[in-house]
Amino acid sequence: MLNDSHATSVMVIAGEASGDKHGANLVSALKRLYPQHHFNFFGSGGIEMQQAGVEILIDVRNVAIVGILEIIKGGKQLWQAYRTLLKAGRDRRPDVVVLIDWPDMNLKLAKKFKRMGLQIVYYISPQVWAWRSWRIRAIKRDIDKMLVILPFEADYYHKAGVAVEFVGHPLLDAVHVTQDRKSFCAMYRLDPDRQIISLLPGSRRKEVRYILPQMLDAVAALKSRSDLQFVLPMASTIDVGLIQEIIGNRWKVSINSRDVNQGDTTGYYDIAFNGCHLKLLCNDTYNAVGNSLLAVVASGTATLETAILGTPLIIVYRVSALNWRILRPMINTDVFGLVNLIAGAPVAPELIQYDLNGNRLSEEIIELLSHRSKLARMRDGLGRVRAMLGDGNPSERAAQAIMELIRRRQ
Repeated sequence: MLNDSHATSVMVIAGEASGDKHGANLVSALKRLYPQHHFNFFGSGGIEMQQAGVEILIDVRNVAIVGILEIIKGGKQLWQAYRTLLKAGRDRRPDVVVLIDWPDMNLKLAKKFKRMGLQIVYYISPQVWAWRSWRIRAIKRDIDKMLVILPFEADYYHKAGVAVEFVGHPLLDAVHVTQDRKSFCAMYRLDPDRQIISLLPGSRRKEVRYILPQMLDAVAALKSRSDLQFVLPMASTIDVGLIQEIIGNRWKVSINSRDVNQGDTTGYYDIAFNGCHLKLLCNDTYNAVGNSLLAVVASGTATLETAILGTPLIIVYRVSALNWRILRPMINTDVFGLVNLIAGAPVAPELIQYDLNGNRLSEEIIELLSHRSKLARMRDGLGRVRAMLGDGNPSERAAQAIMELIRRRQ
């Protein structure tokens, strides 16, 4: 039986905004399920993990890098993060290390931690079923247990001989709308008679630089549509300065802050450019997407958040030409969005790489708005995807699985 007087040390390692969110939910679940137990949490994360009680050694905002060239350029930062986390694991000897996504870093750390005799759980699996499938060998060698969040991942790992448990998707715990459309529009001074379209260009600075300009071109192409208004919910890893720089590189831009506090954690900005208007929202993504008729979403975790909210979406993605030439041959699937992968069918349209430009995107938006039956069918498909993600409380299931491993060790 677990001795609750023992202070359990848990190292949690996340490397981007979505991992920060999942880590925070997991930590909160551990505290909630075992209130008499004393935990020491430390590792890599962001604002949400810090608020949940994790000692942050590495801030995700400094290591959220995408692309081959960008990883090379950011090598010093990543190397310093690696050494810091490796030393922390060696010195503190946690009862369990919980790796969350971020495979380029986490699989390297797992190899070293395994040799130190540390117990390792991987929560939020690398997408080895989609690309770089050779990583399965390292996972089988170094990971004590995989806690997977997508329904088909359990079969994949089981066939590969890896200890695995499907816990459901942690976003089911976190994704909720807290405002109805009327109050949402009132808060951000939006017109309740006009349809809202949300733009989600990603949580990494580099992907925002490639994706957001295409979204802005589409907004410009649709500026004559007086029935539409656009909002851009800003990820916690992105700051208004980056958005201003991207827009300012192409057009004269005016940005006025509205009710934004010193830490940029609430409020919004009014943005005007090229005859267009845009609301840049701080930390209110779910209400924005949930109250939108349509969302344009960078491929990744945000597509599942949108599916859970039931909002029809267009999945987009774009990287540099060099990165695309290098990475495309490694991808084993014909579709990219998690929504479509889980459904096993094209529920949402995809505009990837060279298919993503302002004209194509604006045409896709008009097509969907002109045929509301397509939006209705998409909502039905998104409902099926949500049902496949589990029946709730995945963070608690993950927490219970982790505590079971700790019990065995202690």
